[in-house]
Amino acid sequence: MKLNFLKYEGAGNDFILIDNRGKSFSLINDTASIKKLCDRHFGIGADGMMVLQMKNGFDFEMLYFNADGKEGSMCGNGGRCIVAFANKLELIKRETNFLAVDGPHYATISENGNLVSLQMIDVQEIQIDGNAFVLNTGSPHYVLEVENLASKDVYLDGKSIRYNETYNSKGVNVNFVEDLGDHYYVRTYERGVENETFACGTGVTAVSMAMAKKKGLTGSIKNSIRVPGGNLNVNFNYDGNTFNNVFLEGPATFVFEGSISL
Repeated sequence: MKLNFLKYEGAGNDFILIDNRGKSFSLINDTASIKKLCDRHFGIGADGMMVLQMKNGFDFEMLYFNADGKEGSMCGNGGRCIVAFANKLELIKRETNFLAVDGPHYATISENGNLVSLQMIDVQEIQIDGNAFVLNTGSPHYVLEVENLASKDVYLDGKSIRYNETYNSKGVNVNFVEDLGDHYYVRTYERGVENETFACGTGVTAVSMAMAKKKGLTGSIKNSIRVPGGNLNVNFNYDGNTFNNVFLEGPATFVFEGSISL
């Protein structure tokens, strides 16, 4: 069996994209094969894989799989990349409404097809765990403000939180943030990848909300976020109870296309 694919990245968060409009992709329940495809030594190499297929009432449906081969929760940068993919397939033009695991999403794409603004879900509940904030932005996230983030061992420290007694059963994505005044610097340990990634879209969204909560900010809020793989923006409204009109903005870049024998 030969599988055709395209590779995209959003601020260094990289993905395998599969066009399944013809319903020919047969590996949706094959965890081992998806894991191998995402493997950087024995496969194509990616933080995750997405399958685009048709869905009544929407432009398309997004299925997302983590690098461990298991179907995952919402991926923000993945969502932006699949919008760019749909645009390349000429399935959409400058805007779209699509379905993901956490519900409907609206997005717009720039004329050159490289910049995507993705609407994320509204958030009301934020929990406190010591000095950290825990919230779900489509995926569960732990957010902790730190100093000297550039020198932090994100892999070891993130793994210890992800697998502690509180979060081990379902896992949590762990975000460390440093406030640098005009922007936030964020590094993330992602469950499913089980390592630090160059960017995490739902993660920077969670960080932006957590920091607004921590600082007591309300109204229309715009945040610039720097991650190891580049720069992202998160914009939302916050009335002190609910975060809404939430948009994750940033690059979604085509890398290459190919085929692989399975």
